[in-house]
Amino acid sequence: MCCPSATLAVWSSAWLSGAAAPDDVLDALEVWGEAHEVVAHDPATGSTFDLPVDGAVPAPPARLLGSLRRLGIADGRLVLPVAGDVRGLGAGGPFASAALHVGEALVFADVGFGVVPRHLAEGLWRWTVFPLTEHPVSGRPAPEYVPLGEAEHGLTEAVRDSAGTLQTLDVARDRPGVRAELSARLRSRPHPAWPSGMPGRALRVLQRADEVAAILELAKADEPGGAVSASAAARRAQALRPLDDAVRRARCAAVNEAARLLAAAEKS
Repeated sequence: MCCPSATLAVWSSAWLSGAAAPDDVLDALEVWGEAHEVVAHDPATGSTFDLPVDGAVPAPPARLLGSLRRLGIADGRLVLPVAGDVRGLGAGGPFASAALHVGEALVFADVGFGVVPRHLAEGLWRWTVFPLTEHPVSGRPAPEYVPLGEAEHGLTEAVRDSAGTLQTLDVARDRPGVRAELSARLRSRPHPAWPSGMPGRALRVLQRADEVAAILELAKADEPGGAVSASAAARRAQALRPLDDAVRRARCAAVNEAARLLAAAEKS
């Protein structure tokens, strides 16, 4: 399921490559909410993207799609930042703050802009286009490239290592009904459709990352169990952190590889 930014990243690439219609992109976004609107963070960005500035009457997402094509953007890159890992967000600024606050964004590094979704109300999302803040030394920010195979292997390794640590702490015990609870969590999440040209391996990695993320949620919601001391509880959280990182890394790699391959289809 990942997030709205992942849906827009993959479907906008499919549309820009000619593998999908604009309505397909809009339909795919509806799994997250019935209504989506787009604004620009500042007047200069609004002028570039032909969008109203935040505070004015917002534009429909079709306006953003048209601007992406007009600006010659082939694909965007998903970032899933958390405190302590803000790679791809640049040297701070409004875009970095907004992306870190919601934990996701789409970066168009080639043209120096990023898009951040925000859930305003039930069924309503607002997408804001920001200029990227360049670093004085490294320049314009760009998401880290992670080969899909490397990310998939890292997720498998993190699952194995975390399971061993949790077993040592006596918190990886079986729980009555845990499989049913896990299945219910997975069924209750949004299930966006993907373009017909969605690469199979990227889809497999996304599905695996979703399964591990659901297991993580159960582990975090569960009582510490055998980890009765504060130090053991801290070690339990530390054991889960690499798994969190591996899930985010795998999701970004899968989405970005899918977007890249869909964009490349236009050139072939």
